[in-house]
Amino acid sequence: MGRSKNIVLFGQPGAGKSSLINLMAGEAVARTSSDMRSCTLQWQQYPIKFDGKSYNVFDTVGLEEPQLGIPQYLNAVENAYTLIRELESIDLLLLCMRAGRLTPTLQTNYRLFNEFLCDKKVPIVVVITYLENEVGEMDSWWKRNKDIFDERDVHVAGHACITAIRGNYPDRYEQSRTTIRSLVKEFTADGQKEAWKGGDSTFVSFMRKLKGLLVGKEKPRMKKNVASRLAKRCNLSPDVAKELADRIKDDVVKGAA
Repeated sequence: MGRSKNIVLFGQPGAGKSSLINLMAGEAVARTSSDMRSCTLQWQQYPIKFDGKSYNVFDTVGLEEPQLGIPQYLNAVENAYTLIRELESIDLLLLCMRAGRLTPTLQTNYRLFNEFLCDKKVPIVVVITYLENEVGEMDSWWKRNKDIFDERDVHVAGHACITAIRGNYPDRYEQSRTTIRSLVKEFTADGQKEAWKGGDSTFVSFMRKLKGLLVGKEKPRMKKNVASRLAKRCNLSPDVAKELADRIKDDVVKGAA
């Protein structure tokens, strides 16, 4: 069967990530209770199988608007960074969003995972949920909104318009299962480019250099460079960007101790 493919799932709270995992798995493996707090641990790993293949889906903590809770936001980003760094390989990034507006926070999350954490070297696809009431085909949503993604530099290799809620739409639910499984298989197939190693990230190398600050090997401007890049590309305030760079630097130092 070969090694299990590693999929990192991310998105805002309320996008239906747990329901998406259950849809892919064909059974209830992830809790979907609405009372689960967004700060749950660091991440959850769900081994799933379908069509003769094995996958590890890593459900990251939902990233809220930074302005609504800076400590929680920083915790979530730091945890995501730790996951990316620790994984031996990553085959696919899965951005889960609820049908609606492409918000600044979604754009920030896309850039954090795609650019900073994975160095633009992992295929990234978007899954749009809560389309059970879409008039006509669910994929019509993408046809109407694709240009907005391009205009805002949110470039994805593939997409799936689905519902992860069975409810009164069992046909659409089963159609959605077929759609998401096909998308995952397409972009994790053997023969795709070699799985990316988390330690290869430019962002990780930045942080390795940052730890040199403690022993005087690197100049303080390194930390400023990381913070300024986070602020510019991810639309974070200077204070949030600086604290995030500090936190991740400390995490790298602890991990190397």
